[in-house]
Amino acid sequence: MAIQFQSSYTRQFKKGFLMKRDTPNRKKLWFEFKKPISFPKAFLLGLSLWIIFFAFWSLSVPMGWSTEILLPGPLKVLDALYDLIANRGFMSDIGISIYRIVISFIAASLVAVPLGILMGSFASIEAFFNPFVSAMRYLPAPSFIPILLMWFGTGDAPKLALLFIGVVWFMATIIMDHTKNVRTEFIETGQTLGGNRRQILMTVIVPAVLPDVMTAMRQMLAVSWTYLVIAEIVASTNGIGAMMMRAKRFIHTDEIIAGIIVIGLLGLVFDYLFRQLRRIMFPYLEESS
Repeated sequence: MAIQFQSSYTRQFKKGFLMKRDTPNRKKLWFEFKKPISFPKAFLLGLSLWIIFFAFWSLSVPMGWSTEILLPGPLKVLDALYDLIANRGFMSDIGISIYRIVISFIAASLVAVPLGILMGSFASIEAFFNPFVSAMRYLPAPSFIPILLMWFGTGDAPKLALLFIGVVWFMATIIMDHTKNVRTEFIETGQTLGGNRRQILMTVIVPAVLPDVMTAMRQMLAVSWTYLVIAEIVASTNGIGAMMMRAKRFIHTDEIIAGIIVIGLLGLVFDYLFRQLRRIMFPYLEESS
């Protein structure tokens, strides 16, 4: 009898707990597992961190945490950025850096995307390429600088090659992993309908993996921006990295920080453009989410 009473009480407790948990009028908390938040709340959270960051930055010199030479304030950095753009031709340096990023990234994508899809689709192609690609991933791209300078001289070619090397192997591996995640049922359905290897690859696998390819390209574009300064500090007279190296010689920290800010802003712009392109190309993914 006691056991039956306890079992009945347990069921009623669980039922009441679930009803309370699923009540529509339950107060929403700030921390909900994998639940979206409203735009005002997201905007407030994102803005608050920037306010904290700039507050610490502005107070670093007055509080004695740093010196004006090593860490100039935000207003001084903005003044330096304005001077660079208005009086010293910094816009041409920005344009040259964008050109190097775009050209090298397109070249890396033209190699990595088909290679990654083929490696993820056919085990024989993966067995042939993957040992080489995996080894190249672990070689630091800056270690190629001396030999690239010997091969290509001091023009744009070694910079483009360094940016290419820093991205291509990682992108190919990520796309290979995404391709392997394409559901086997899709491929088997194509085979049942009589499709050959080329038809299944182009009409089943590629469309299925293309959204993930766009995501991988967006992620690797951020990596390409991180290599920009390394590519431009070696035997370069133009570009954002070259400007930062000139500023370093004269201890113009404000100009260096201005260059860092410009690279960050450009990265955000390119990331936003990639996100919008993905939404335009795959609107059904936004609707399903």
